[in-house]
Amino acid sequence: MSLWGNKDSVYNDGTIAISGTTVTGTGTTFNTAGLISEGDVIIVGTGATYGEAIVSSVTNATTIVIKAENTLTGTVTAGAAYDISQKPQSTLFDSNYAATEIFGVDTTEQSVARAANSQYRPAHAGWVGITSYTDQHGNTRVKTEVLVAGSTISGDAADDQQLPDS
Repeated sequence: MSLWGNKDSVYNDGTIAISGTTVTGTGTTFNTAGLISEGDVIIVGTGATYGEAIVSSVTNATTIVIKAENTLTGTVTAGAAYDISQKPQSTLFDSNYAATEIFGVDTTEQSVARAANSQYRPAHAGWVGITSYTDQHGNTRVKTEVLVAGSTISGDAADDQQLPDS
């Protein structure tokens, strides 16, 4: 796979545990043709509790190998939630955005956010970093940055609070 793809959410059935660089799934079918590929990003834990890692290979229906576990924190025991994405690999090491602040924004989400004059409105569809902070007057401010412009994002992730589809 290239350094990024066009799917915000590829796969997230079942649960996982991680030991070293081995991801073991329960209720998963990792090896379904066309789903998960080398270079995809696995986001581990609800809200990326444990962090993210890059998929090295898919061994079978219940086993994935990741490139390194040094991007993960804590012990990932059985029953952990996860999501597979094709987000840019460089975002794993970007100190400007947390794992939960990178969004695959499709053209519909971008249009809806702009039409509603949402504070989360990105300038372009694609891979977008969105972060919020409180300014000196106590106002919530939102910063959006298009990391990779692209109009072919698909596989909507659970981001409708920030980027509704309609």
